[in-house]
Order: sequence, then structure tokens, then C-alpha cells
Amino acid sequence: MEYQDPIKNRVKRIEGQLRGILSMMEQQENCKDVISQLSATRTAIDRTIGVIVSANLVECVREGEKNGEDAEKLIKEAVELLVRSR
Repeated sequence: MEYQDPIKNRVKRIEGQLRGILSMMEQQENCKDVISQLSATRTAIDRTIGVIVSANLVECVREGEKNGEDAEKLIKEAVELLVRSR
């Protein structure tokens, strides 16, 4: 799968968020603020996983159908990826 720039940009933003959180910890910032930022980062990661799985699903189903694979099986695999990521 080729990862498009918007997906890479999401990961770069998450990376920036994590660096910011580490900085907050090093500066002994308020616990509530750190947790709030960690929660926001987790949400961003969950959404990125969803974007990747959905893009992969479309790509895999199209490719699988060309190769005679069962689309339903491919969809099940994608759903399992989403469930495991939670």
C-alpha cells in the first residue's frame, strides 16, 4: 500500500503532539493538561488507523476481486484490524 501525503501528515502531527507532551512532562506541567493532550493524541492515532484501514480496504477489495478473491473475506480482515486497534 502506498501511503499518501495526508496520512503521513497526520502521523507527523501526532509526532509533534507527542514531543509537546514530553516537553510538558519535563516542565512539570499540570497532570490534567498532560492527560488531556495524551487523550487527544490517542484520538488522533485511532482516526489515523481508521483512515489507513479504510483506504487499505478499498484497495484490497479491488485488487482481490481482480485476482478472484472473496471480497467478504477481505472486508472481514479489515474489520478485524479495526477491532484489534481498539
